[in-house]
Amino acid sequence: MGAAPGALEAHLRSRRDAGRKLLVPYVTGGLGEHWLEAIEAMAAAGADAVEVGIPFSDPVMDGPTIQEASQRALDGGATPLGILAQLEAIHACVPLVAMTYYNLVFRTGHRRFARSLAASGVSGAIVPDVPLEELGEWSRAADDAGVETVLLAAPVTPDDRLAHICERSRGFVYGVSVMGITGERQSLAESAAVMAKRLKAVTDKPVLIGIGVSTPAHAVEAAVEADGVIVGSALMRRLLDGADPDELGALVGDMRAALDAG
Repeated sequence: MGAAPGALEAHLRSRRDAGRKLLVPYVTGGLGEHWLEAIEAMAAAGADAVEVGIPFSDPVMDGPTIQEASQRALDGGATPLGILAQLEAIHACVPLVAMTYYNLVFRTGHRRFARSLAASGVSGAIVPDVPLEELGEWSRAADDAGVETVLLAAPVTPDDRLAHICERSRGFVYGVSVMGITGERQSLAESAAVMAKRLKAVTDKPVLIGIGVSTPAHAVEAAVEADGVIVGSALMRRLLDGADPDELGALVGDMRAALDAG
């Protein structure tokens, strides 16, 4: 029998098992003066968790929108530990999941970074440039701190490796809808449904689809096979263009309403 799920997975499982499709919006930490309020607005609008990007100067997985958001946050003086310190005061009432790159983890130190996440109330972490075979020291530090490391699976991942990823992933499994970088898209890739089906066939952990989910219609389409969706670039584009927290909350609310309507 596997270990009991941690706080993030237990929360998402509970909502999923109650018949709810999961919605996890993303916000770049340190972007503008009101990013903490944006998180609170998203949570109030129906998010089941919120992914918080910790900016890095060379975000290999991220497209132009998230790159711009990260650079603007860095130019404004954002730092990893500074962002985490600010999160300590937030009242989101849903789990927070940090997303960043291994260089920042390594430079901070595995244990220090994991403990800083936990001390800030962060339940999970996504570190996309650490492959399954090299999780080692980071995963031990994260597990010891009670931080659930979410792993990603791509459309080209072989079936045997997919099973190992699902087994090792904590919190949920992040299904990448399409090969490529993050960004808004006109239509949802057909590979999104295939990815969700493949993951659901090998795991009972919550399966969320991300990358390219840009509209309420996309969210509904992706959630037919998946347990829910992750939405990033579409929201950060609005924030970069001057949207305030209430406007971001309204966008999340639109997606929540669409998912609930099915």
